[in-house]
This record gives sequence, C-alpha cells and structure tokens, in this order.
Amino acid sequence: MSNKVEVNLTGVRQSKGVWLVKVPKYLSQQWDKATEKGEVGKITIGKKQGKTEVCFSLSEELAALGSAEEKDASVQVPRDHPFTMQTVGGQTMAVFSQSDTDEISLEGTVVHRAECRPNVSEDYMKIKRLQSESVKPQRLSQQLDRAITTVFKPVANHDFNVEFEKKKKSEGKMVRAERQVVMDMLFSAFEKHQYYSFKDLVDITKQPVVRSPCTHSTTKQNQAPAHHPPCLVKFEQIAHSMTSMPAHTLLWLKF
Repeated sequence: MSNKVEVNLTGVRQSKGVWLVKVPKYLSQQWDKATEKGEVGKITIGKKQGKTEVCFSLSEELAALGSAEEKDASVQVPRDHPFTMQTVGGQTMAVFSQSDTDEISLEGTVVHRAECRPNVSEDYMKIKRLQSESVKPQRLSQQLDRAITTVFKPVANHDFNVEFEKKKKSEGKMVRAERQVVMDMLFSAFEKHQYYSFKDLVDITKQPVVRSPCTHSTTKQNQAPAHHPPCLVKFEQIAHSMTSMPAHTLLWLKF
C-alpha cells in the first residue's frame, strides 16, 4: 500500500507565479557557493522595440570565486546572462519544494519559461573547454607482471585450413576416368534428378572437367520440353568447360 504524503498548498492559495529558467551548469555551481542570505545576482527587465528583455547579472563576489573547473586563475566566470523567453503553451506546470523534514510544499505555478544563456566571450569559451577536458577519461598505463593468455596468439596456420588440406590430400587429385564410366555415372545421376549444377556433377563424377555429353544453358530455358520422354536417350556436346561457368548455372539434357 502506497504511503500518503501531505502537500502544503499555500502557494496555490496565494496565487504565486514562478519562472522556470534553465541555467548553465557552471552558473548553478556558483550559486551553490553563496551563503544562506547572500546575494547571487540581479535580474534586469526592460523593453526594446516593444519586446521584453531580461538579463541576469551574477554578483561580483561569486564571479570572483571562479568556476569549479577552472585551473587558470585568470579565467573569469561570465557575469551577464540574457534570457531567451519561451511560451508556456497549453501545459500547466508547478514548482514544489522539500524541506529538511521531508515536508513538500507547492511554491507556485509556472507563468514564464526562459533559458539563461551567457554572452559568448573568451572567458566563456575557456570555461567550456575546461569542462570538456574534465569529463575526458584518463588514460592509464600499467605494466603487467605476466603475459595474458586469454588473447589469441599468431599461428602459422588455422585449424580449419589444416583440416581442409588433410581432406584434399586424402581425396587425392581428380584422375580422368574412362568416357563410358563417366557416362554411366551421369545416366545414373540424371535418373534421380532432372537438373544438376556444375558443383554437384563434380562431386558425383569426381572429374576435373566435364566437357561432354551435356548441353550447357545460362538462359531461363532450364526445363526440358514436356513432350520428351522421361528416359535418357543421348547427351549432346557441352558448349563450355565446367570451370568457366558460374555456380548457379544448370545443366539440362537435350533430347
């Protein structure tokens, strides 16, 4: 069962309007350095050509403290930060606060949204550069007492290459068989299936090149006419050697 939390709604009764402002990180860090009753800065609101202009000026005391990322004392935190005003839109937003005793209070509803942007100056660019350098990972060089054995070491030959060479030697070189023997193997193969690729014929016949007695075709005419009998009568001379044809080429019988 969820715990119920009481919320102090004094801000609603007082109809407080608050501004929701996005500020740079270094500026919020400077505000944290201020004392409980200290001044963090001033806001100036004016109009120029009918448009409202808002600017926040950081106090001289906080600007003199320097940014947390600064290593060079000569780098000064920018003081002037003009606001870029934005519309609230159709949203209803509110600001809550939590005390040390975990009491939650409603401070008010958001009536204006803005983004606090600093004037681009040399000091601001230095601060941004220091911030980028502070988040970079530090490289560490460490000397190892023993060699790491979990990585792959260079080898003269890989296992799959050695296995392939053994298989190749065990099968031996392809010796050209007698023509009639090859014919018998082809007849026996084509009695089982109608079409074969070059690779399959090489595996069946164990011959280096088959120049005959099949007809080679690379077109879509890869089916025998329907009126031809299913039995094999004869083979015609092949047009090209097996080794010069692509793997997807089919051999078909012409009757």
